[in-house]
Amino acid sequence: MEHRPPWGDHLHTFFAWRAAHARQKAPPASRAVLIMRVRNAAALGLTYDEYAREIVERGRHLSAADAARVAEIKAARRG
Repeated sequence: MEHRPPWGDHLHTFFAWRAAHARQKAPPASRAVLIMRVRNAAALGLTYDEYAREIVERGRHLSAADAARVAEIKAARRG
């Protein structure tokens, strides 16, 4: 069996995704931004991590008008 590194044949993609994941886990720039995101997430019925992940992955903040996307996120929860 041949050994394959975790990045396979795409070294740049591996490190780009790893950096994006680290940015998503990093705290926001200010306490006020953190509080705003927690409140927005709670109003939508999402966790802070789900809400922050959506901002990083899609580049936009969710609102009540995004009910279909919020439902998708809730349906994808484990457990």
